Parts: sequence; structure tokens; C-alpha cells
Amino acid sequence: MIVVIPAYEPGHALVRVVQGLLLERPCLELFVVDDGSGPRYAPIFDAVRAAGGVVLSHPRNRGKGVALKSVFRHLLNIGASGPIVTADADGQHRVDDILRVADAVTAGDDRTMVLGCRGFTGPVPLRSRLGNAASRVLFRLGAGWSLSDTQTGLRGIPDAMLPWILDQAGERFEYEQNVLLRLHEAGWRVRELSIATVYEPHNPTSHFRPVVDSLRVFVPLVWFAGSSFLAFLLDTVALVVFVSITGLLIPSVIAARLLSATVNFAMNRRVVFRAQSGRRALWRQGVRYGLLATALLASNVVWMSFLTDAGLPLLLAKVIPEGILFVTAYQAQRTFVFAAGRARSGEKAAPDDEDNNGAEAPHSKRIAPIVRMEEDPHLAGRTS
Repeated sequence: MIVVIPAYEPGHALVRVVQGLLLERPCLELFVVDDGSGPRYAPIFDAVRAAGGVVLSHPRNRGKGVALKSVFRHLLNIGASGPIVTADADGQHRVDDILRVADAVTAGDDRTMVLGCRGFTGPVPLRSRLGNAASRVLFRLGAGWSLSDTQTGLRGIPDAMLPWILDQAGERFEYEQNVLLRLHEAGWRVRELSIATVYEPHNPTSHFRPVVDSLRVFVPLVWFAGSSFLAFLLDTVALVVFVSITGLLIPSVIAARLLSATVNFAMNRRVVFRAQSGRRALWRQGVRYGLLATALLASNVVWMSFLTDAGLPLLLAKVIPEGILFVTAYQAQRTFVFAAGRARSGEKAAPDDEDNNGAEAPHSKRIAPIVRMEEDPHLAGRTS
């Protein structure tokens, strides 16, 4: 079993967790990443080494996502096998809960990630309680499935998932959310395991910024909203112009939608979902987008005809259906239109016109003997 803890300017809680884990399970392999904490925190990492942990160092702070990817890449390079557990360095994960997650992922199958999820009961800081509630709603909109603790860093990862999880985007806190947002559509499963909700007074070693990092987490949804709003504006202006010229509602709706849909497809394909490129992929995505757009257009026409017949002004009759169909459109484009070209289940997406994906075989070697090191050249010298 392998435990990975990314750490930036940690407190003594990190040392207590490392000591407790190695006392309970002396045979586990424990990696701590010093993500550019600086000389002031050297005694903390010296204590981690003294307890039996391996410290891998970044010369400067590069973010939690980069720290995790550094260790994941290192484990692949040395041919490590067995489940991996990630935990936070701020004392919010108890030793017994980390080991429970480790046992659960070890006993489970190689398609299921185990998440240690907090119940947010007891003396939880208000910003954390409100932040989790808001992130659950946004996550449900973005991912299409519900999760009780979207910000948990306590995760049990089967080794078969390692190539796929390493391929996900993000450098800081958004990396962990990107993994969760794409899990189900890539064919992986999730099991929630209830853990204690622990907070140090004022949570001094947490570097999560509620507003900035939450926005980074849900950038795809924000971009989609922006793309949809631009298409909505274009569609609305074109509709008003076409109706004023022709006096015909239905043909004007269709013509305006064709114009705005073309712009929306291009933006979502390249900017929002960053879908697979190539002629085959373009045709496949275009056909699927066309089918979806036709279905949404038919629904929009029915709604607008009903609302205008009921006496609502044209603009209001347009705004109401658009708002209702926004979430449906996002989910359908993410999972149906643009999902086929992305990497699935540990496979690499095919480049250009290749449609056959080449799966990376899970590694099977046991981990090599630990080398105590201040800094792994491979980890420090590359940008994830």
C-alpha cells in the first residue's frame, strides 16, 4: 500500500499523521511532497524522514495538482503496483480514517475509487460548511451525479486508474475536481466512505481559497455559461431581426438558431470541452451536436409558441425556455457530443484521424526499495 501526502507549508499535524500511519502499518510506503515550502519548514520534513517517510521536493511551489502528478508519475516510472491513498497535510484526515480508506480500496475492484467523505457535522467553520454546500450544487450541475463531499482529498485509487488519473488536467486544487468531474463518463466508479470531520482552530495550514479556487474548479461550467450566453445574445438579436424582416416566427427561430449554433459548436468544441481534433472526430461531433440542437430547437419552438400564444412578450418567451434547457444542454454536450474523443478508462485519446485508442496496461511490479532523497531530479525538473 502507498500513501501520498502533498504538503505546502505544513504544521506539526503532518508529522503526527506520518508517525501514526507508520506505527500502525510499518510496511506501507509513504511519500510526502514538499511543494516549495522553503527553509522555514525544513524541520517538519526532517521529522517526516525521521519517522520513515520519503520526502520528494519541488524547489518552488507549483500547486497540489502538480505535486500529486509528480508522485503518480514517479510511481509509474519505478513500476509500483498496489492501491494508492492520497491524504491532506493539514490534519483533517485521521490515521484510522486513512487506513480505512486504504483497506476499502485494497478490498475493492480495480474500477472503483474510494472517497473518504466528511459529514460536516459539529464545529465546522461556516466558510467550509457553506463552501461545501455550494460546491455540491455546482458539482451536481457539472458532473451529472451527486457527491456528499466534493472537496475531499482522502482518496483510495486503484493502480489500474493511475495512467488515466495522471492524464487529467489541472495544476492546483482544480486537478482533484477535474478527476471527479470526469470519473463516471470515463467508465470508473466511486464508493463513498464516511469519515470524521476534523478542523484545526481557524484551519491555519489550509491553503484553499474559497472564491478563487472554487472558480478554478468549475472553469468548464463557467466557460460553457459564457459560450451559451454569447450564443443566446447572437440568437436573440438574429431572431428579432429576422422576425422584423419576415414577420414569421418559426422560420426566424430556425434561421437564428442555425447561426448561433454554429458559433456555439465551435466555441464549445475548442474552448469549453477541448474535444478531440481531426476530420473524423469533427464529423462525429458535428452530427451529434446537430441531433442535440434539433431536439433542443424543437423543444424551444414548442415552448415559445405556447408562451407567445399565452400573451408573453417575445423576449421573455425566449428567456424562460433557454434557462430551463441550459443544464440539459451542458450535460448532453459533455457526455454525448464531445465525450467520445476524450481519454477513457486509462486509455489515451486517439490523435487526429485515429479512432482506435491504445490502452496502457496497468503496471505489475512491486515498488522498488525506497531511496531516501531530498529531491528527485525527475520530479523537480519537469512541468506537469
